[in-house]
Amino acid sequence: MTSRSLALTIALASCSQARPETAAPPPPAPAPAPTLRGVDVTVMDRSVAPGEDFYGFANGAYLRTAEIPADRSSTGSFVQVIDLVEGRNHTLADELATGTAPAGSPERKAGDLYATFLDEARIDALGLRPLEPTLERIRKLRDARALAGELGSLVRADVDIFNCTSFETDRPLGLFVEQDLSEPARNTAYLLQGGLGLPDRSYYLDESPKLADIRAKYVTHLETLLRLAGVADGAAKAKRVMALETALARTHATREASADVQKGNNPWKRADFDKRAPGLDWAAFLTAAGLDKQPHFIIWHPTAVTGLAALVKSQPLSTWKEYLTVRALDRAARFLPKAFADESFAFYGTTLNGTPAQQARWKRALAIVDASIGEALGRAYVQRYFPPEAKAEIKGMVANIKQAFARRIEALAWMAPETKKRAQEKLAALEVGIGYPDAWRDYSGLEIVRGELLADVERGSLFEYRRNLAKLAAKPDRAEWCMLPHTVNAVNLPVRNALNFPAGIMEAPFYDAGATPAVKYAAIGAVIGHEISHSFDDQGAQFDASGRLTAWWTPADLASFQAAGKKLVAQYDGYRPFPDLAVNGTLTLSENIADLAGLAAAYDAWRASSSDAPTVDGFTGEQQFFVAFAQTWQSKMREPAYRRRLLTDGHAPGPFRALTVRNVDAWYAAFPVKEGEALYLAPEARVRVW
Repeated sequence: MTSRSLALTIALASCSQARPETAAPPPPAPAPAPTLRGVDVTVMDRSVAPGEDFYGFANGAYLRTAEIPADRSSTGSFVQVIDLVEGRNHTLADELATGTAPAGSPERKAGDLYATFLDEARIDALGLRPLEPTLERIRKLRDARALAGELGSLVRADVDIFNCTSFETDRPLGLFVEQDLSEPARNTAYLLQGGLGLPDRSYYLDESPKLADIRAKYVTHLETLLRLAGVADGAAKAKRVMALETALARTHATREASADVQKGNNPWKRADFDKRAPGLDWAAFLTAAGLDKQPHFIIWHPTAVTGLAALVKSQPLSTWKEYLTVRALDRAARFLPKAFADESFAFYGTTLNGTPAQQARWKRALAIVDASIGEALGRAYVQRYFPPEAKAEIKGMVANIKQAFARRIEALAWMAPETKKRAQEKLAALEVGIGYPDAWRDYSGLEIVRGELLADVERGSLFEYRRNLAKLAAKPDRAEWCMLPHTVNAVNLPVRNALNFPAGIMEAPFYDAGATPAVKYAAIGAVIGHEISHSFDDQGAQFDASGRLTAWWTPADLASFQAAGKKLVAQYDGYRPFPDLAVNGTLTLSENIADLAGLAAAYDAWRASSSDAPTVDGFTGEQQFFVAFAQTWQSKMREPAYRRRLLTDGHAPGPFRALTVRNVDAWYAAFPVKEGEALYLAPEARVRVW
């Protein structure tokens, strides 16, 4: 972003010859300088010393007064923007649901699906009939080959939209089609662990009383689903399903291991499945999955693949049929009559996340549209709510922050010239998407029939799966978007060396066109810097400019980098939100590196690109920068959701992400922060990565 002067130069022209009978018109009044917004002072608590509790200083009033909505597990800056975007999409979807868009158009399909989900009376009237073909197919399974085919038919490209990968799904295995780790010119099939109804292996294996209680309630939940479906002997079947899922969980990798690309890079050929994972009819499985012609795979979780095969061989077919029945009911519950949907929310919403009330039906309808035909809604969103001026400004900020990052690379005293050269090549090659994709997704092959909710959802999931399968025969497309245009987030794709910054996050407090440059660079600028920095975090730094997984560091450089990472792990391990549960510094390392490097690059870019830093509401530009950063991490969470996040999320909770400032020298001078205060770190203790 180029600097903008707030002063106006007024040129007054003098009259060469006055006319006595006519008074000269008065000079035009100077236009008032635009008033720039600083940080949100209404949410702050200025009685708190910044060096004692910077998060409380920036957000204290908010933390005292904010109430978590009954249909949310948390609230905060992200939820504020999500609510705004949801409200806009509500308007758009209501318009599309009128059925006035051309028949067969993506807009018509999105509107029809949205309207179908809202028709709760029809869903209740249909009862369990939409799921009956699936349940009957499971009942008819007669042997191991048929079981393998059924398991294979369930594979889907159920990727986490925030990470563009999936560590847990309720399907036996998940598929991720992406550029090959070793051959950037081709796409390959990644297979990932799945099959669990609970969020993570720790929910099955951890012996803490809280998780033991959740396990007991999960078994009750499964039993309730079976009873609602009219299945006899539900209690015993639920227990057997829980035992099978627990056995599956024991084969799963931990979250920390799943985040390690070196552990995930396991190339297999087709013949390797029979040799390395005996017990499952892989010919039947892969044929049903549409992968029988695929010559090469990357098995991200090999123990889960071998474990699944072993359990197919060791467990009775009857138990697998009970498991498949439960998984089908659990997966479809949101699209079945109210009793099923309410039971699903009672467990997954209230028990797991502490959320007392279910979201309004229109909000749930939007989530279904997003999952099935989201870019149709996203296209309508950006046409109405994302102006070209915003895209142009963000594009300029990206350029400035990349330049700042380049300068930081050159200034690294510990990095050898040859490593710096490779890092600069990678930075220059970044593919950056802003707002929305250049090419919109083709939904002509997706059938949506108004009134057929479960079938529409299944067709949408299968359409996305087949779209991914088709990529196996195509060259990698670095410009393909992983996120929807209205997603309130951003992403780095290390294997593509590409970034997405959706239009959805371009709202205050992340992006405010009327904010001071300091606030802009601290908020959306830090988001941009964060995603750029992911290309150089502990995982991203293992990929070169083309996305190839390769060692491009000298051994000494790598040792210096890893030493800094260990210091950051120790720093975050010391943050303890609950007496019995701390932040996991190893699990959150990638995000913490990106927070630190991104904030530092955004700060440098702001200082280099802005010629003035106006004081607003008594806060200097430097102070605005750091307070604005802390305010983007404003959040309150219900305890169950907080605990779930600490166990399963690669991001540290917001209060601790805000404490990234402790490692930035300029923060100490801005307030100032003195030795002896709780957050003070001596210069040699501050972590410096990029």
